[in-house]
Amino acid sequence: MTAQEKTMTVMRLTPNLCTDDVESCVKFWVERMHFEITAEVPDGGRTVFAALQKGTTELMYGTYASLEKDPDVAKSYQRGTGFLFIEVDDLDAVVDAMKGVPTVAPVHQTFYGSTEFTLKDPAGHLITFAQFAKP
Repeated sequence: MTAQEKTMTVMRLTPNLCTDDVESCVKFWVERMHFEITAEVPDGGRTVFAALQKGTTELMYGTYASLEKDPDVAKSYQRGTGFLFIEVDDLDAVVDAMKGVPTVAPVHQTFYGSTEFTLKDPAGHLITFAQFAKP
């Protein structure tokens, strides 16, 4: 078997979003979607990194300031909006949980068969929650 023929298994893919305020993002996910904090890294009295989990879904937030501490990363990244697409089984429950959060796109039907809406998290990242019709 050649190197090109070898296969690998991806064990996990976890979004790692950046923000200037990890605490507000953690609060958003814990209070609204009942995620659990699985790791936190403090620095100078503030949280600079946090990992969150609900079931098998994981999400991480780190600070832009922590990126600046790694010279290779600091010269390579750009600030920008992250995008998450999250499939849920009860969109109405998510709509209720997200009351008061800035909405980018209201609940609507899509051409690809989902009912969804998009909002901004406290860091300005866009999150689309979608529910597909049950077969």
